[in-house]
Amino acid sequence: IGTLFDGQGSRVPDGLIETWQADPSGRFAHEDDPRGAATTTEPPGFTGFARASTVNDGRFEILTVKPGPVPAEDGRMQAPCLDVSVFARGMLSRSITRIYFPDEDAANAADPVLSAADPDRRHTLIAVPEDGELRFDIHLQGEHETVFFAL
Repeated sequence: IGTLFDGQGSRVPDGLIETWQADPSGRFAHEDDPRGAATTTEPPGFTGFARASTVNDGRFEILTVKPGPVPAEDGRMQAPCLDVSVFARGMLSRSITRIYFPDEDAANAADPVLSAADPDRRHTLIAVPEDGELRFDIHLQGEHETVFFAL
């Protein structure tokens, strides 16, 4: 669960959040998997893709499984994470970020992408446990701006 905020702390009621992720074994159900497309995925039928609209109060919810680690281009393992695209009115192109898991301290510390982020802002990429779920708020601008990546 999470909320999409604009630069003034207002909630964005008409945004779209897309996620792309590996399955729990760290394989993608797609030919872009660095090791080739997975022939089976867990759970069965899992595609790794999700899309959620924000509702009037800016909230969104994505129900998924925790992904496994995947290799980076240099062969090092990346921490389990979800790749996230954010679309909203007034944005000419999507913004791209990631969601990392709070129970992966060692993997997060070694992750090449997370390690490249400003140390004072890395926390904006890590979900927060809340009432048995994980919360990930996205701030498009401002003091609490989420780290975004250029692709």
